[in-house]
Amino acid sequence: MKENRSLIKYLLLNLITVGIYSLFFWSRYAKDMNTMCAGDGRKTRGVIGRILLSAVTLGIYELVWQYKAGDRIAANCQKMGVTVNVTGGNVLLWSTVGILLFGIGPLVAVRKLIRGINALSAAYNRGSARNAGTTVNVNIVTNAA
Repeated sequence: MKENRSLIKYLLLNLITVGIYSLFFWSRYAKDMNTMCAGDGRKTRGVIGRILLSAVTLGIYELVWQYKAGDRIAANCQKMGVTVNVTGGNVLLWSTVGILLFGIGPLVAVRKLIRGINALSAAYNRGSARNAGTTVNVNIVTNAA
């Protein structure tokens, strides 16, 4: 999994592509999270569902999505033994109350989500690399009578 997502790159490519990069970025984000967290019984909704539900709920679903993503990152990092400074609550807090700090709160929330998935990706890649060379020995005993 990709471990080097960057807020600066995200913002610059969003600016250059007039927001189209954001669709690609969050689509890939959800897909990677679903792959890395496959055993936790949850599913992170993709970008199309996220946009549609956010439109129907007047933006409330966007906050729910961010909360759930942060919470899922925290839970799975903990399961993998990685410490991260990301929780659903602090992402939600930055997205809502943080906007009062000169409007930078939502950027801090996105940065937390990016750093969280980078940490999760690194842990996942280490686990995958560790398990890649695993062999299984099978002994078959037959009674030839």
